Amino acid sequence: MPGLHVSMALNPGPLTRPLLDGEVTAQGVSWTASALHPSEMFWRQLHFADFDISEMSLSSLLQAVAKGERTWVGLPVFTTRTLCHTDIIVRTDAGITAPADLTGRRVGVPEYQQTSAVWSRGVLADDHGVQPRDITWLMERDGATSHAAGTGFTPPPDVRVEAVPPSQSIGSLLAAGTLDASLLYLSDDNLIDRSPGRDTLGTRVRRLFDPAAEAERYAATAGFRHATHCVVVRAALADAHPWLVLNLYAAFERAKRLVAERARTALAPWSAVLPGAAGLAADLAGTDPWPSGVAGQRDMLGTLCRYAHEQGVTHRLVDPGELFADRTHDL
Repeated sequence: MPGLHVSMALNPGPLTRPLLDGEVTAQGVSWTASALHPSEMFWRQLHFADFDISEMSLSSLLQAVAKGERTWVGLPVFTTRTLCHTDIIVRTDAGITAPADLTGRRVGVPEYQQTSAVWSRGVLADDHGVQPRDITWLMERDGATSHAAGTGFTPPPDVRVEAVPPSQSIGSLLAAGTLDASLLYLSDDNLIDRSPGRDTLGTRVRRLFDPAAEAERYAATAGFRHATHCVVVRAALADAHPWLVLNLYAAFERAKRLVAERARTALAPWSAVLPGAAGLAADLAGTDPWPSGVAGQRDMLGTLCRYAHEQGVTHRLVDPGELFADRTHDL
């Protein structure tokens, strides 16, 4: 008996590759899968709703939920985990040695509303006293290709956001000395972003934070890593097939376990000779490095919801449970 056939788009990262390759499937479901860069995938979903299932920017989903829109139903599957603020880069000749030095500067951002930018601005404000209004922001994406055009987002009135000219990019402005820093640098080939490869900047830029040291500090204070993407299902499809949500959730969990098991297997031969390999293998066996669900992720999700509201990305404070299908709240 044929099952439900859907269209799906995912970023080809480690946790999604088993689903894109058809190695892991959801019971009762088959799909036509597209591997897309997140910038393009989110733009297509927000403007055209091209796919039945996809990854989605948590910030964009937050905005939709805050406004009562219900095109998409969220699944608490977080396909990316990172510390977004460790991606902040600064010009090496800009005299920026600490986060506080960003005050009064011109800082690039591909998209003001994007989740990684919300996380980074939140950390700068909470941990370093640098508020969004203290910085002049230059946004690379224009109206036609921005996610903001799909969500209806406009920056709050007390924040200065300027457009990067169409003939320029974050990369070219950093190289010219017009920008002092950038919250994120996106140069992968896709239909939306236009900055050149990071290697073209050479030694003109460096990271603001030491990634290893900051990871240790942040783990001790916050205790979580940032999620930037979740998975969404077309609401009409989830309503018509109530079983679909949990079948999909289970498939993403199986893919995650498969990736973790393969990582443990790959690390095993190196445990005796490579520093840290044994510990990493033990971590993969004893903990979930990519935790899913709502119940266990309320601290992380609640922080993101607070940051989005404080920064004017959402007009009200969203409860984390509002983002996701009711059936997933106890997971």
